[in-house]
Amino acid sequence: MVFGQVVIGPPGSGKTTYCNGMSQFLELIGRKVAVINLDPANDSLPYECAVNIADLVKLSDVMAEHSLGPNGGLVYCMDYLEKNIDWLEARLKPLLKDHYLLFDFPGQVELFFLYSNAKNIIMKLIKKLNLRLAAVHLVDAHLCSDPAKYVSALLLSLSTMIHMELPHINVLSKIDLIQNYGKLAFNLDFYTDVEDLSYLQNSLDQDPRLAKFRKLTKELCGVIEDYSLVSFTTLDIQDKESVGKLVKLIDKTNGYIFASIEASAVEFSKIAVGPVDWDYHRVGEVQEKYIKFDEDCDDNE
Repeated sequence: MVFGQVVIGPPGSGKTTYCNGMSQFLELIGRKVAVINLDPANDSLPYECAVNIADLVKLSDVMAEHSLGPNGGLVYCMDYLEKNIDWLEARLKPLLKDHYLLFDFPGQVELFFLYSNAKNIIMKLIKKLNLRLAAVHLVDAHLCSDPAKYVSALLLSLSTMIHMELPHINVLSKIDLIQNYGKLAFNLDFYTDVEDLSYLQNSLDQDPRLAKFRKLTKELCGVIEDYSLVSFTTLDIQDKESVGKLVKLIDKTNGYIFASIEASAVEFSKIAVGPVDWDYHRVGEVQEKYIKFDEDCDDNE
């Protein structure tokens, strides 16, 4: 089994920075990491990628050859990659023995809730290469400072979760910069737990531009609450404790924590019956650096 992350999110949410920081952190705790760049518009990579879609197709070439804009060009590139999935599979197979995979996808949000190409690519890889992947959906934390933008982020997150059909984690990225946008109307827990959006209505009513959309906003919030799927965790990619807590959550989501556990009903029942520290149920030797880091995180909680 091979484990990894599908990193997605709107432009500017910090996907490439995330892949760079996450790959460094995972290597420090003893994992061999391969970053796969599937963003044909990203020609300035801060990390060394094991596979680069630019070797197959480039957005600039597609735009010039087919007279397409950037959005249409990205849709074309994803369609081209899906039709040439064998190219990607051939480059991933040498990594399957001992690597943890990070897939860096484009930031065009339509690819993940409107078009099916990106989803088809992921599902084909999961089926053919026996991958265990979790979607990590990044949303810029500054959207919490604007109620209307926050509701939009919730809708985007919900639509993406339903469309992608993957184990899914929504992340408020750049949380260390949120104070630059002024004081939040509510505590941060309100924005991460997404439990009662009716409180947002008062904030929205204070904006005269949104008065005529009051009923629409109320109905949209109702849809989000009815599904009751969306919640967020937070991330400061430069803070090791923040990254480490996210890694633990992702490991639970994609099943990495079970990689060394024998598939017995006894072992799995121990984990299922209550809140336990999953490290105690790992079989085999665990990296000393990871244990030390895990203990430090728990001491600071």
